[in-house]
Amino acid sequence: MDAVLSLKDISKDFSGVMALKHVDLDIYPGEVHALVGENGAGKSTLMKIISSVYRKSSGTMILKGREVDFKDTDEAKENGISIIHQEFNLFPNLSVAENIFMDTINRTNEKIVRRGKISWKRVEQEAREALRDINDQIDVNSLVENLNVQSKQVVEIAKAIHAEAEVLIMDEPSAALPRNEVENMFEVIRRLKKKGVAIIYVSHHLDEVFKIADKVTVMRNGEKVDTVNVKEITQQELIRMMIGNEIVNLYGESSGKAVGNPLLEVKDLVFGTGGNVSFSLHEGEIVSLFGIVGAGAQSVAESLFGMKKHTGKILLEGKEVRIQSPREAMRYGLGYIPGDRRRYGIIKERSVRENITLPILRKLSGKTGVIRKKEEEQIVEEFIGKLRVKTTGADQITNFLSGGNQQKIVIAKWLSIRPKILIMVEPTRGVDIGAMSEIYELIHQLASSGMGILMISSDMPEVLGMSDRILVMRDGKIRSEHQKGSINQSQLLNEVTKSEEGQT
Repeated sequence: MDAVLSLKDISKDFSGVMALKHVDLDIYPGEVHALVGENGAGKSTLMKIISSVYRKSSGTMILKGREVDFKDTDEAKENGISIIHQEFNLFPNLSVAENIFMDTINRTNEKIVRRGKISWKRVEQEAREALRDINDQIDVNSLVENLNVQSKQVVEIAKAIHAEAEVLIMDEPSAALPRNEVENMFEVIRRLKKKGVAIIYVSHHLDEVFKIADKVTVMRNGEKVDTVNVKEITQQELIRMMIGNEIVNLYGESSGKAVGNPLLEVKDLVFGTGGNVSFSLHEGEIVSLFGIVGAGAQSVAESLFGMKKHTGKILLEGKEVRIQSPREAMRYGLGYIPGDRRRYGIIKERSVRENITLPILRKLSGKTGVIRKKEEEQIVEEFIGKLRVKTTGADQITNFLSGGNQQKIVIAKWLSIRPKILIMVEPTRGVDIGAMSEIYELIHQLASSGMGILMISSDMPEVLGMSDRILVMRDGKIRSEHQKGSINQSQLLNEVTKSEEGQT
């Protein structure tokens, strides 16, 4: 079988900086080809060249046997290359059908547009046809803003099908999905494979690569390391290819130190219109609240940090407290790392220095209102070193850091308040394997120092690998508790999805 897309000796130069160096890649019809590597390895640049966001500096791109050099993404789409970004490119106030139609508006046939008028009946019909092979549950007349995340992703894929995509690039497709919905996405991908669509699958989640990909290409420092069949490589070998050395245990090892006194006790916590949660967190302990979206774990975290109205008792080191705002939570020694770092965790346009010291500006300025620069510099340098942040310096704009280093800045920001309890929501979402390993190591170090870690994560391997205790949530309540090593991934999935009668 001939490749549908071939890249030959592709390089990209940004003002003298080589982002890609002589990359060769062959993509075949009906095949899922994973693209992996650390942040900065060249994956994004390569994707943008294939989809014509960037123009290559040198090399050749061959599509279906002919050399091509598209001037923009619209021309690439017209020739069968589509990309689905992490942040969906949808119009929330338009219907599903209108969104699917939008990408082909400039080349619609006379059945849809006749004498300047759109046949909305035909638009809806074609939208249903595009959805039929991948998901028949979505109403084409529904507004996109009313869809859940997985349905929005399906609409993005339907757009590509309607545009007759033969090469579909999926950039971190599971990043916005609850883990229990990832298998639904895999089923959609399998249907696309049967239709002969070639899929380039970019992901930091190596477990996904082994479940869905046929081949995997590893990038490092702008170069292709190798392309291998997934069945012929282990995860450890793949990690070694990505980072140049071996991570023996991704999740690290806890210190083995016995947990200390209770730091946090939650009794009959009720939030919003539901929930009734009771649990404890001890010194040196990593506890995960785990459940599908809507189970209540996120609401518990927001309630504890004063972001959500709640009733019930919260005790910190044995004393009952009322936490009604994030400022009060910080005063009581709680830090909060949000799940969406770019929206809620950092100010992208500000420097590393400004982001790290944001929660402690009052402390640094005191009564005078003037920041004590020397003290600020000491704190910033402490956390840049402690968290091994890769930056040109404290004044570098945070937006120009990699995803993993941005996440380290979020962690540093909250560590700057010297918390006793750190609430971490999706602590490694969207970071590469190297940064992930470093963050896990840091979490163990924080726990070893006596800090209590409350983790809310949708990543089952992460929850199983990092937690001393796992509290399974369904319908706003904790339904079961499991010690480290007492439950496996399939059992945990069954726990979070079963009904109250015990049926899955």
